[in-house]
Amino acid sequence: SKLTNLGHLEMTWRSRVHFHPLLVRILHKSRLKYYGKPEKKMDMPYQAYFEVADGSGMMSMVLWNSLCPEWYHSMKVGTVLLLAKYAIKSSYPFKTHPTPGDSQMKRFATIEICLNVRDPPTEISIIPEEMVKPEWGLPEVKYRFITRSELDDLPHNHSCDVIGLVTFVGRAERARKREHSEDFWLYRWAHAIDGTSEQPFILELFATSQPDVFERIHPMTYLVCTQMRVMTENPSRTVYLTTSNESQIFVKGWHKGQPYTKDAKVKNFIQWMESQSEADQIKKTVIGGYYPFPRPPDSFLKY
Repeated sequence: SKLTNLGHLEMTWRSRVHFHPLLVRILHKSRLKYYGKPEKKMDMPYQAYFEVADGSGMMSMVLWNSLCPEWYHSMKVGTVLLLAKYAIKSSYPFKTHPTPGDSQMKRFATIEICLNVRDPPTEISIIPEEMVKPEWGLPEVKYRFITRSELDDLPHNHSCDVIGLVTFVGRAERARKREHSEDFWLYRWAHAIDGTSEQPFILELFATSQPDVFERIHPMTYLVCTQMRVMTENPSRTVYLTTSNESQIFVKGWHKGQPYTKDAKVKNFIQWMESQSEADQIKKTVIGGYYPFPRPPDSFLKY
């Protein structure tokens, strides 16, 4: 069928009601958001953001309501979609934006694609990767992997991806979303090493929309975390990484077929791991317990 592209959509969307089908690749994926309220009677008050791209650039795509439980887990980073009967709306101004792996890619920030169950009922098709043709010009997923030796030189709030061997994972803890709120964030601390520094990555991992992965973070697994944010804890200057709205977490059993397996820094890490003694690494691992962070000063006078 006749296709359009994201660049053409941005130029013509105000003058059209119906749009030609789109062929796009998912580059980023947000966690699933629940926006239900007791006074509003909605069956499936869910929403998820994706960043999708074709040869012309990148745009936000929003999955609404009952389409979320149906499609959210099938729409992975790297998945190619054929979309028909979608809606176009002005962008929501306060949403978060991931940092693209390709800094040269054009971003269409004024509008977003809306996928709804009606008005109009969107038609979504997933194209298997082996059927994707080079002539479609779809961009590859690119990452911003860093090593532990590079971390200390990065500015506060910098976005990056990391891979490491888990040496410590703490128990799941809760923090209130807001003071006096009854909603909580669930998170856990983890340490991961990559052989480039004596220091581990210190990772604050919030439970995203991947509860199965969050529960299976344990010592000696290869952990990949994408779209992490660099946090500098003053005055100690301790650097740690925390998850963002677009973070994805992967452990053993979830790596196969992921686009990051082609990344050079991931391949370097795997080579380093193959040179290590598993027995030696196991001796250095710890699980559970309370992890006070940032660490309190070593004397009361410094407090």
